[in-house]
Amino acid sequence: MLAAICRLRLLNRAPLYLNAVYCHCVEDISENPPPLGWYQRAYNSVIKLSRKLKNIDQVDGKLINIEDDSVVRDDTVEKKMQKFKLLTRELVGSPFMQQSLKKKSATHALPTGCFARLSERDSMTLNKLTKVCELLNIPIQQRKIVRYTVSTQITQSRILRNTLLEILNELNAEMLHMGATTHTLRMGEQIVNSCMKLFMASAVSSNLESPSWMRLASNKKPDSAPLTWGEPLEMIIDLTECLKNEPRLAPYVSKLEAMKEGLYQIKDVMIDIDIGYRQAREQECLVRKNLSQSLGHSSECLFTLLLYYLYGTVKNMEIDLRGGIYGKEPQFCLCFGKVMTSSDDYMIWRGIKQLDRALGLCTFVWKVAGMKASLKVQGHIWVVDAEERVIEYRMNSYFVHRIEL
Repeated sequence: MLAAICRLRLLNRAPLYLNAVYCHCVEDISENPPPLGWYQRAYNSVIKLSRKLKNIDQVDGKLINIEDDSVVRDDTVEKKMQKFKLLTRELVGSPFMQQSLKKKSATHALPTGCFARLSERDSMTLNKLTKVCELLNIPIQQRKIVRYTVSTQITQSRILRNTLLEILNELNAEMLHMGATTHTLRMGEQIVNSCMKLFMASAVSSNLESPSWMRLASNKKPDSAPLTWGEPLEMIIDLTECLKNEPRLAPYVSKLEAMKEGLYQIKDVMIDIDIGYRQAREQECLVRKNLSQSLGHSSECLFTLLLYYLYGTVKNMEIDLRGGIYGKEPQFCLCFGKVMTSSDDYMIWRGIKQLDRALGLCTFVWKVAGMKASLKVQGHIWVVDAEERVIEYRMNSYFVHRIEL
């Protein structure tokens, strides 16, 4: 596995390394960094790329033009962004940048050795509770507490329905931009619209917090079959099958595939449309019971529900430099890093808010786990030509670093 990773990194570096081959394993790269001349060429490339990518941000796997919040759909630009972030991660490991971090650790309360190891400069996407708990070194017993507590809080019909609506809304917006140019896309649009109408009708009819006299009895016709969660499940199965070969829609299809896990567990439970208050309560209890018992620690469905519960969004949490947890009891420090293409204040704040979501999620899991030690969190942002400073946001520190040699 290490050899495969090593070969991949070597191939990525090949154009800049020229004929310099010295890689044996991942640890060797950290102990034997590239020649200084390589860093200079990489730095020159990063400067050029940052100018070409100015005002372009990457969110949820998509490139966003921050001037008009439009999605940039250009393979060439995507490759430039990948190269820009790859080279920047390598530059953070350069002797000069590492020395700069060591100096700051002495004066700005940075944890010693943060982003020093090669693995700490890898990218990461948070998509499972298992990954978060492993990152935080939470013991197995506490992980069980996390899963139980989270699942009992978020396995509600309302949260499930609104999470699915959020995914379908994003998918629908992307399909409208693409245009229904094929039979497959037209069929997909019809399924999306039907599914959204069903969920919106359910949202209007279901309000379990309202007084019971408002919904004393069912309004459905005696001879009509009850509507169950199996119906939207069938729609989503058809939808994912219909759109599975559309590359631009792959992120949305992947999220719907994850949500199918939960829907399978409640496919026989009635959706609270046109049913009385008492029956709606009974069905809600079944939803909570089935989902909380069946969605495991590694469930992407459970994690997506948690994202919506905490932030009202289902956007992936992408970390450019995964950092890690540093220190020892009684206090640990968690660091995540982000690479931005512009030193514009608006761009910097976008990076801060993205890091804040990821760090906030980890803080939530840490507290739910009942960890005795305290957890401090920090965000780090690297930008070409940035003014180095520390920004306080929601009682956490975010360090803006200049990319330089």
